[in-house]
Amino acid sequence: MTTGELDSFATWIEELIRRRGFDIDSPRGGGKSRLADEAGVHRAAITRLLQRQSMPDLETTRRLAHVLQVPVRDMLIRSGRLTEEDLPLPSAPAGSAVAGGRPLTLEEAAVALGVPADQREMFVRVAGQFLPAPAVAAVAAERRAPLASD
Repeated sequence: MTTGELDSFATWIEELIRRRGFDIDSPRGGGKSRLADEAGVHRAAITRLLQRQSMPDLETTRRLAHVLQVPVRDMLIRSGRLTEEDLPLPSAPAGSAVAGGRPLTLEEAAVALGVPADQREMFVRVAGQFLPAPAVAAVAAERRAPLASD
C-alpha cells in the first residue's frame, strides 16, 4: 500500500462519512465516536484512517461498509486491497430475470430461495452489501416497499 493509495482512500471515505451525516470536522462534533460506535470498532481505527496513518483491517472495513451503506466490494477496491479483476461482478445467469425482463429484487430472490419471511429483511441487508454502488439505492427503495406476498 502506497501513501498515495491511503490518501486517496481516506479522501473518498471522508466524503462518504460526511454525506452519511457524521460530523468529523469539528473537534467536539462526536462524529468519529458515533461512527466507531455504530460500526462496532475502536475510535482509534477511525482516527488512524482519517489521519492517513493506516488502512483499516478487513473486519473494520466490512463494518464501516455496512454503516456507510457501501458494498464491501467497493470498499475493498477503493482501498486498493483488491482490484475489479479480483472481484468481478457476476454476469446474470440464464433465468435470473422475472417476467418483463427485469432482474430479481433481493426480496424476490429471498422468496425464490425459500428464506423464511421473518429472516428476509436480514437477507436483503446482508446481500445488499455485495451489490455495486448504483444498486444500493434500489435496495433501499426495495426495503421501503412491502412485498405483495407478505
